[in-house]
Amino acid sequence: MLLMVLLVQTLNFALVLLMPLPTPRVQSVARVAAALRTGADPGGTLKISVRPDEPRQSPVGRDLRLAHRMAIALALPRGSIRVESQGPSPFGVAGSFERARERQRDMPPFLRDGADDDLIFGAFTVSAKLGDGRWRRVEPVSNGFEPWRWRALLWLIVAIVVAAPFAWFLARRLVRPIRLFASAAERLGRDPRATPLPLAGPPELAEAAVAFNEMQARLNHYVEGRTTMIGAIAHDLRTPLMRLTMRLEHAPPELRIAAEGDIEEMDQRIAAAMAFVRDTTQPARRQTLDLRSLAESVTDDLADRGAPVTLEPGEALIVQGDAPGLKALLANLISNAVNYGGGAQVRCRVDGASAIIEVTDAGPGMEADDLASAFEPFFRAERSRGRETGGIGLGLASVRAVARAHGGEATLENGREGGLIARVTLPL
Repeated sequence: MLLMVLLVQTLNFALVLLMPLPTPRVQSVARVAAALRTGADPGGTLKISVRPDEPRQSPVGRDLRLAHRMAIALALPRGSIRVESQGPSPFGVAGSFERARERQRDMPPFLRDGADDDLIFGAFTVSAKLGDGRWRRVEPVSNGFEPWRWRALLWLIVAIVVAAPFAWFLARRLVRPIRLFASAAERLGRDPRATPLPLAGPPELAEAAVAFNEMQARLNHYVEGRTTMIGAIAHDLRTPLMRLTMRLEHAPPELRIAAEGDIEEMDQRIAAAMAFVRDTTQPARRQTLDLRSLAESVTDDLADRGAPVTLEPGEALIVQGDAPGLKALLANLISNAVNYGGGAQVRCRVDGASAIIEVTDAGPGMEADDLASAFEPFFRAERSRGRETGGIGLGLASVRAVARAHGGEATLENGREGGLIARVTLPL
């Protein structure tokens, strides 16, 4: 930042040293008097006009003295001359000349170095009363945007062009850590096991990155602890189930058959819970794979079993992902469509930088409230899926966990012509 400021100030200093001084706009009293007398200016630097209204007389001492000298030069009464000047700019060359003249005018006569009042600096209007009562007015011709102003503007443009790359580099350097911070926060929302934020940038952002990484580590420990606890509980439940099975061997046949069915269902639920814990806690092994080939293997396997499954043809979709996890994701979605919707139509396509998997069924769809809760663990919506009994309720939860672990997302929506559309978005 300091180097940037130093560069700009160096350019400004170079402007002061290299830019030629502007030429002051100077007119002599004799020339203005001649223009008032003849109504013309051979040099073309004075503008002459005749107006009926009486101009005002400036009360400034400089203008009063100029009016007096002009009246003497034209041999007219003093009241026949009106002078009003804007005065030279205090920052210009003409202002320096005028200030020097004012200082010399206040000196004793024997100290003056020939200074006189025969020069007029800056903008002014001098009016003389004509015989018919009108006033002839003389003022300098406006030069518009003077050459020295064009040179200053050109130098300013050059300074902007020179400083712009450094300013762009500085802005990029300052913004880059903030952009990385935002990207890391977005990745954390999708995958708690994402790569920690690099500790780079200004000290304040580095401290924020340390706090962010610590927060991510605490979140991971919390989630892993809860998930491990669920897995441990599910594992430990198998021991009493085994004891119950052994004790039922001596029970009456009616009681034993009913109890064995309940135990088998509970064992299936425990197995599903442990599989869900395993899938969500084990780190994924990423490799380059073709998502369409993976979907084709799942659909072919289900079609061989007689399931009504179709896969639309298309080009390959190359992604970086965990093959077992993505295959389980596809199997869950397609199996749900077959079991609850009467069939599955699978479509894989590219949308920008994302790979889209859409699984459409021909079922009755789902209610709006169920769509919002369908990905929660152990959620079941059998009534809207046309089946008397549902699964464990962990299939869609596992689908969303795998999709988010790959930096993607999973959603559900009802089709316009009925059925349900399960959509998974993954980065290419």
